[in-house]
Amino acid sequence: MNTNESLAGRVALVTGAGKGIGAACTLALAHAGAHVIAVARTASDVDQLVNQMPDRIEGWVGDVTGTDVPARIEALERLDILVNNAGTNRPQPVAEVTDEALAQVLDLNIRAAFVIARSAVRVMLRAGHGGSLVFMSSQMGHVGAPDRSVYCASKHAVEGMAKAMAVELAPRGIRVNTVAPTFVETPMTRPMLDDPAFRDSVLGSIPMGRLATPEEIAAAVVFLASGDAGMVTGTSLRVDGGWTAR
Repeated sequence: MNTNESLAGRVALVTGAGKGIGAACTLALAHAGAHVIAVARTASDVDQLVNQMPDRIEGWVGDVTGTDVPARIEALERLDILVNNAGTNRPQPVAEVTDEALAQVLDLNIRAAFVIARSAVRVMLRAGHGGSLVFMSSQMGHVGAPDRSVYCASKHAVEGMAKAMAVELAPRGIRVNTVAPTFVETPMTRPMLDDPAFRDSVLGSIPMGRLATPEEIAAAVVFLASGDAGMVTGTSLRVDGGWTAR
């Protein structure tokens, strides 16, 4: 856990903050000194985070696919860090992908991610302090996998979106990067990982032989958000245990 106050005085916002990686990012940024706005759909999840560090964590209950959260972001006076973490996965064979699953994954993982980033950039440009956008991508933004055609498409799109934003916004002092985790045991992945055959297959594809932890992903986010990454933009930090190195 980062406790060196490297982000003191910064304002950060994390989407999908209620559980798993998002909650870990919220806490890590707060421990690093930032004032963190934690955005999630479930009030009890938000309250639990706020109660852990009420002096540094502010809770917003909202759905990033709607219009309220972007509007609230644009009403902020200052925003230094955006962790665009909200996302979903609906694994299905190509021939069995439903229209509903296709729409849900693309809407949340691509459209909403862009809209939230756009709102954050508007605040950063208006405030004139620069900033850091960190998109939560995936190792699947770099490779392919069975039953994940839609998810891979969405995360490849996130990687391209981040690169384009990085090039455009660099002259304005705004850095844009992605973090690309391997499998992390979270509420979203746990049902898949509860299948012993699937879990063995995953572990067999990770040269380090284990799953990543939410805290390891959060540490990568804090680095990219901090001044230590001042010359890092347009890149993807793969926290994948070597999955994509094969």
